[in-house]
Amino acid sequence: MALAKLVDIRKKYTLEGLELEVLKGISLEIESGEFIAVTGPSGSGKTTLMNILGLLDSPTSGQYFLNGEDISGLSDDELSHIRNRTVGFVFQSFHLIPHANVLENVLLPAYYSGESMKIMEKRALELLDRIGLADKRKNRPNQLSGGQQQRVAIARALISNPQIILADEPTGQLDSETSASIMELITELNKGGKNIIVVTHDPITAAYARREIKVLDGMIG
Repeated sequence: MALAKLVDIRKKYTLEGLELEVLKGISLEIESGEFIAVTGPSGSGKTTLMNILGLLDSPTSGQYFLNGEDISGLSDDELSHIRNRTVGFVFQSFHLIPHANVLENVLLPAYYSGESMKIMEKRALELLDRIGLADKRKNRPNQLSGGQQQRVAIARALISNPQIILADEPTGQLDSETSASIMELITELNKGGKNIIVVTHDPITAAYARREIKVLDGMIG
């Protein structure tokens, strides 16, 4: 059974009375343990595809099976519950809370998990140790380098132990050396059993993946 399966996924938006079809019948399967790069130029539909895969958005039509369950018709609340348990997000701009310290930023998703905060704090500290930032746990984001901030964002994505890590241009704000370090960390996460989907226009970043899905004009090329 595939981890995720999309069947004829279409997404339409209405802007100023005009209907725009961003995804035009996407069908694909993602097996457990994969490391996938979703590539394509700006405006190709790759970010919309990521948002649907990550349950941040719903398709206009088509079916999405996750762990064998058709989740296409679920409510926003039901999707949110599955998303909080299943998907971790890493974004290009980090999205760290400026007034919170590193540990508090990593713990943010834990408040919605229903787990004991004592257990989650222990896990957060273990994650910070794993990414080499245990000694920075009381620092605020503006006291960290860009690469360190992205590592904190990765730890935050892992705190709820999700099946899937979705990374949207995770190296877009980083220099080449720091980018390589971040992608090596993401590769290690995949080797450790995490399913990784990286959305990128950068061929160097895409080369770390074991499969590339090219999106062009709302379709898989």
